[in-house]
Amino acid sequence: MMKKHLLYIFFIAYSFIANAQVSNNFEINTEGGIIYIPVYERQGLPYVSVKHLADALRINYYVNEQTGKVELKFNDYNLKITPKNPFIVIDYKSEGRKEVKQLPTSTYQFDGIVFIPLDYALPLIEKLSGKKLPRTGKLKIALNDKLQVPVDDPKTPEEKTTPSVFDVTGVTIDQKANGTLIKINSGTKIPGFSSSYNSGIISVVLRNVKVDVEAIKKNAPIGLIKEIDAKNSDAYAEIKFKVSNEYSSSEIMKADGNNLLLTIHNKVFVRNENKNSHKEKWNMDVIVIDAGHGGKDGGALGVNGTKEKDVNLAIALKLGERIKKNMQDVKVVYTRSGDYFVELYKRGKIANEKNGKLFISIHCNSAKKKPSDANGFEVYLLRPGRTKEAIAIAEVENSVIEYEDNPNRYQQLTDENFILVSMAHSSYMKYSEKFSELLKNHFSKKLSLASRGVKQAGFYVLVGASMPSVLIETGFLSNNSDAKYLSSKKGQNEIAESIFSAVKDYKLHYEKMMESEL
Repeated sequence: MMKKHLLYIFFIAYSFIANAQVSNNFEINTEGGIIYIPVYERQGLPYVSVKHLADALRINYYVNEQTGKVELKFNDYNLKITPKNPFIVIDYKSEGRKEVKQLPTSTYQFDGIVFIPLDYALPLIEKLSGKKLPRTGKLKIALNDKLQVPVDDPKTPEEKTTPSVFDVTGVTIDQKANGTLIKINSGTKIPGFSSSYNSGIISVVLRNVKVDVEAIKKNAPIGLIKEIDAKNSDAYAEIKFKVSNEYSSSEIMKADGNNLLLTIHNKVFVRNENKNSHKEKWNMDVIVIDAGHGGKDGGALGVNGTKEKDVNLAIALKLGERIKKNMQDVKVVYTRSGDYFVELYKRGKIANEKNGKLFISIHCNSAKKKPSDANGFEVYLLRPGRTKEAIAIAEVENSVIEYEDNPNRYQQLTDENFILVSMAHSSYMKYSEKFSELLKNHFSKKLSLASRGVKQAGFYVLVGASMPSVLIETGFLSNNSDAKYLSSKKGQNEIAESIFSAVKDYKLHYEKMMESEL
């Protein structure tokens, strides 16, 4: 529990954000005076220094000088925070388990100091301390403590700028091997946005904001971008990107803070004179089947005692048998064919080394409450989670890294990096989407399980597989009906048969598309 010195915290996010533009810290009132906690503002969000906050609140902590990780120590919990990473780990010491949580944005690091979004730091402290901290009035933290010397301002000189009269101050363009990534930089929240493509022009419409037209038009052509134009009107602003004929697809999404990301993808396959020599490369000849969890990682535990790892493996093997028997021109590769543990990154590595053309990861879902009413199957694509539920599912599946020898290898998968990784997958996205659609249709027709649709989330296991990829949550082991079905041979056979039917239809679609592409 938190020390008794903590009396109260008063907090209003909006008033602080407004003040943060002119102030580099927030103040902690103590009986001896005021303690200043350094704050860094990034894309309109206030970030608070983790170790300075811990010092002020009398929370014990440890800093790993090599990795920069900060571990806050409470009586019953440890909170592990990694720099430049949206994933934090709560270690429940008394229960002997760990929980991975995904923040809506990454932590940040400046001059060796880790900063966490203030909006999320205080609720975490509430949870781990077991105290509900009232929120009202001016941002001040009162402690029975002695005056400490204020720390230096962590902002760099270029970040100490006068607020722009424009909401959107410019765009940042980054060329990638498989497309172009454009960040639309905004100092305020954009109430609404959309994008459309017509006759070689991508039009991005931003509601109720003003853009710096001159700053945006100054960007030089790069990658797929040939020309940029912008304009303001009474109710909206519009940014137009003229693109080359190598344009394939695009999408716009929220990024960190108030910013937006526009991803523009190249065509999947480049036509050339030697197209026949490339045809064999894209033959639908290897399917990789990934049975989630395994060995020391049992996955979810069903209400009937069934272990997720056993269900996943049973379905995977049954699916593989059907493919081998009925599609003799296709090789089946298992990431695991028995009850043993395979690290997440190795699963994608196996798929790539075997030249997989389709990656299918099989899992079971589970709600925290058992038994639960939640039921049905879901199909997931690799993109940053767009709903709290999708993020929560990804957190559970990604928590497998706690069993790995070196979980730090995932440290670089920050929120923005995950978007870049997802962009790399965009070359295969239309195929992943097609297979997901076929899965959903065959499941809905042949199974008694309810359909929860096709969704998007950031799964580590899908990151490394450079091919069309999906993750299937076959049902809820926390639901009595689903658990009974998933643990039965009948249910496992029907699920395997449904996935196989989708694979057959997908192979026909894929080969037809390859003929037209190549």
